[in-house]
Amino acid sequence: MHAAHLGLPFIEALPRLGTFCLDGLRDLRSIALGYRRQRRPQQRRAQLRRTLLVVGLIALSVAAGNRAHADTTGLDDSDLPRQIEIGVLSHRGDRVTQQQWGPTADYLTLALPRHCFRILPLAFSEVEAALASGRIQFLLVNPGMYVDLEVRYRISRIATLRNGTGNQARNRFGGVIFTRTERDDIARLSDLRGKRLLAVDPNSFGGFLMQLDVLRQQGIAAPRALAALEFAGIHDAVVLGVRDGRADAGMVRTDILERMANQGSINLSDFRVLASPAAPDFALLLSTPLYPEWPFSTLQHTPNALAQQVAVALMQMPQDDPAALAGGYAGWTVPLDYQPVHQLLQALGRPPYDQPTAFTLSDALRRYWPAVVLGLLALGLLAALSGRLKTLNARLNRAKSRLEQRQELILNSVAEGIYGVDLCGRTTFVNKAVERLTGWDGHQLIGCNQHQVLHHAHRQAHRHEHRQAHQHAHHRNALATADEDCPVYATFRDQRPRFVEGDLFWRRDGSCFPVEFSTTPIRDERGNTVGSVVVFRDITERREAAERIRGLQREQARAARLSTLGEMASGIAHELNQPLTAISTNARACVRLVENGRGNLERCTEVMTKIADQAERAGEIIRHIRRFVRKEPLETASVAVADLFETVLVLLHQDAGQHAVEIHANIDANVGAVRVQRIEIEQVILNLARNAVEAMAEIDGPHRLWLEASRAEHPASIQIRVKDTGPGVQEQIRERLFEPFVTTKRKGMGLGLSISAGIVENHGGRLSLCQQPSGGACFAFNLPVAPEVPRPPILESSHDH
Repeated sequence: MHAAHLGLPFIEALPRLGTFCLDGLRDLRSIALGYRRQRRPQQRRAQLRRTLLVVGLIALSVAAGNRAHADTTGLDDSDLPRQIEIGVLSHRGDRVTQQQWGPTADYLTLALPRHCFRILPLAFSEVEAALASGRIQFLLVNPGMYVDLEVRYRISRIATLRNGTGNQARNRFGGVIFTRTERDDIARLSDLRGKRLLAVDPNSFGGFLMQLDVLRQQGIAAPRALAALEFAGIHDAVVLGVRDGRADAGMVRTDILERMANQGSINLSDFRVLASPAAPDFALLLSTPLYPEWPFSTLQHTPNALAQQVAVALMQMPQDDPAALAGGYAGWTVPLDYQPVHQLLQALGRPPYDQPTAFTLSDALRRYWPAVVLGLLALGLLAALSGRLKTLNARLNRAKSRLEQRQELILNSVAEGIYGVDLCGRTTFVNKAVERLTGWDGHQLIGCNQHQVLHHAHRQAHRHEHRQAHQHAHHRNALATADEDCPVYATFRDQRPRFVEGDLFWRRDGSCFPVEFSTTPIRDERGNTVGSVVVFRDITERREAAERIRGLQREQARAARLSTLGEMASGIAHELNQPLTAISTNARACVRLVENGRGNLERCTEVMTKIADQAERAGEIIRHIRRFVRKEPLETASVAVADLFETVLVLLHQDAGQHAVEIHANIDANVGAVRVQRIEIEQVILNLARNAVEAMAEIDGPHRLWLEASRAEHPASIQIRVKDTGPGVQEQIRERLFEPFVTTKRKGMGLGLSISAGIVENHGGRLSLCQQPSGGACFAFNLPVAPEVPRPPILESSHDH
């Protein structure tokens, strides 16, 4: 017996089953008779298996027959339900549903007289509850809800509705998107963007889901792209809402507008349908593709025999049956293929396709192949860029290596010592000049504290070489606090560069040498200070050269003083000749008085006193000259300004008298002493005064010269001024007045002002030519204040010649 025979009705399969069983019995008899003649075990086992199969088939056939008999006779059992509930989706209201489908229930009651069929109208939200409670045995809903319930509740379709009447009968339907005729602003589906739409229900297949898919294909994402999306619950309410202006457009299934127009509820000319696709042999208004009509379904707990009889009864319903005419349909047909409904729900992500499914690689390639291609292109571009970056990185590393070598070459070629310091004071790098100047190797300095090794400078300068060892030991004991005043560490704290003109660095052998250095902060890419770089220079030779220059300048200044005295020789000789002549005359007069016997003690004492005064006067002049021409000591001393002016007045007395020059010495009361090298400052004042006397000698009088001293703007300085009433300084030589060999005299060398300017600079001041509104010239310079010398100052003196 073939396995396909199990699907035949029991009456048709019984003869074939009998033939099969008789053949099996014959085989069983042959087995019993010839069992002993079987020699091979394999043949005996095969016949035994065949016998057992025959016995099992016989038992299975008996059981199937009993079950078929039970199904056939069960309909007459009084235990079966007498009232059969048919749940119908009430998409137009309960009253219309009862009017439309009540005659169909009556038809089934007449066809199956042992049962009473009744229509149970169900709203969209009540369908699932009716299924779960088992209240209904059959269900009539839209295709969308059927597909969902088929998956979740295992319902089965037994017939498909043929909608319409007469020659217009059809088993497919669609959806309609409509608006009022006077709405000229809504002519196409794209015009619905930003409008108010009214639909039946989120689960309505013909009143929402079909239209939602059409809008999706047009690029209108509902409800985001709409001003509003509302649901009326039934088709009639949607049509009336659009007619009354509560919405800009509506969504219903096909034949709703025509039925309401035939019933007189609306005027069909008041509405315009959007997006009418070409649908041959479909005369109704349409906006969407066509889908299978509503299926008549049986539930899982409904008896199969009852479902078969209901299906047969529905198929046998004539087109002109009163039940069909009342429902507005033309009977029923075999169940159609609902795969298009599955595809639409799957595209919209609606139940039962609202759950995520397994997403395979092929799905990803099929759906996202543009992104995959772009990703591959991006990966290729990234690989190319990575290769390019790798090449550039290698080139950059080579350039960095060359740059480091070049930097090291530059550092090593610089004569100044250069080394880096981190925030902890450790040396990070050195150049060859550091090794040469300090005697340390680079690897010995790197990582060591630079302050302890190189820059532990003594605050007391090395005055004498024989004190160097003692000072070195003293500094070693003071290392704990010296780094607090270190300029390199101060750069870390305030991030400001510094330049130190005079300091000491230490060599490896313990000796020190004078340096000048600069320290500059090093910053990282974020601007944070990470260290500093120190650049220093050995200034031993410079200091020695400066000392030699200062010696030469002193010799030059002394030569200038001797030259000045040479120019003043006649005046000085006259100054000395007067007291000497007075001494000689008074001495002879005293001798004559003694010889003549007329000299008494009182007269001789008077004459001798005059001789002594003149001798002291001559001695004072000689002392001033000797001090003026001798080599001055190196150290500065505290000198009263009055003493400086007095020397100048003595030396300049004769020249001022020859040229009728009045000399005035004015010293403010708050001016005391200055700390200077006396001879040099006297030379400066004398040089400026003689220049003024010589300049005034070239013009007509009056001739006046002022030596003034007053407090400067700086509280620790005193300003000295030399003013005259001469012709002044010519404009063309003002800027070069203090340069060597620049002079306005016909026989001058042009060194006086240059030497004077150098002397003033050595004292920390600056010789300058001041503006004088009254004419003449005025030279001024500042000198540092010193403790007062116990000598009364000259507050006001005048020498009139």
